[in-house]
Amino acid sequence: MGNFTVNISLTFNMAKQDYILRHMSIVRKLRKSGQANFREIREYLRSESELLDRPLDISIRTFQRDLEEIRTIYFINIQYDFSTKAYYIAEDLHSDIYNRMLESVDTLNALRLAGEAGKYMFFERRRAGGTHHFQGLLNAIRNRIVINLVHRKFDCDEPTERLVDPLALKESKGRWYLFARDRADHRLKTFGLDRILGFESTPRRFDYPATTDVNEHFRHCFGVINPEDASPEEVILSFRPEQGKYITSYPLHDSQTVLADNERELRIRMNIYITHDLVMEILSYGDTVEALTPMSLRKILESTFKTALALYK
Repeated sequence: MGNFTVNISLTFNMAKQDYILRHMSIVRKLRKSGQANFREIREYLRSESELLDRPLDISIRTFQRDLEEIRTIYFINIQYDFSTKAYYIAEDLHSDIYNRMLESVDTLNALRLAGEAGKYMFFERRRAGGTHHFQGLLNAIRNRIVINLVHRKFDCDEPTERLVDPLALKESKGRWYLFARDRADHRLKTFGLDRILGFESTPRRFDYPATTDVNEHFRHCFGVINPEDASPEEVILSFRPEQGKYITSYPLHDSQTVLADNERELRIRMNIYITHDLVMEILSYGDTVEALTPMSLRKILESTFKTALALYK
């Protein structure tokens, strides 16, 4: 009886692996080719079957079911174009969710191919915590549930309790934050998930503020700091050419535009709030960058460099 149960369990697990592999392969095929008809997708799955030694070949009925599962599980919407008689990924290629889901598919596929992943793939060990709060917070956000939040700031030993209206989750530099309206002063605030000690849902509901646009709120921010009574400023930075290659491949901010790109410099312009986070980011590039404008930013950087230099005298 024991062996029979183990065999059923192994068979079930292998079946689950097969349909996940199918999902990944279908998405990968459409990403590569842009669009493909069912015959082309099926041929690709057959070639993957031989490569992976797994039964990935499918019927049109199973394929249609796979498309629905891909849409539900990965939020990747695959549509059929009747004019070309081909399937294509109908998402906005610049959508944050779309790109993050594809990154997840790529990571899962790489882990599968690596086998004993620890021998070949080495992940960043310094990871921010708090992601275990995702499910509960998302439920509160979607259902407009007021929550009682227990949060502790880095500069404060004692945690505080706050009654908040959870509005969104925001990622910044590998950390996740809860964007919420504090019921005590009605201000919009961000709370690091790694500093949330716990939270409880209350029976109360809230109306999402009609004037609040999360993307607009953070549009001129570097990170999650949105200073009150401040306006975004035009920031122009000049990078050495070798550093500039990294800046063009991984922009500092959505508003980044290139003013010059030659053998002497990469010069960029951003429309952004000047905050501590932005200053720290610029300082991290050391002598490979110069802030040209505004003068207020130059003075902050000059003062910071002088203070740092004094430590080594």
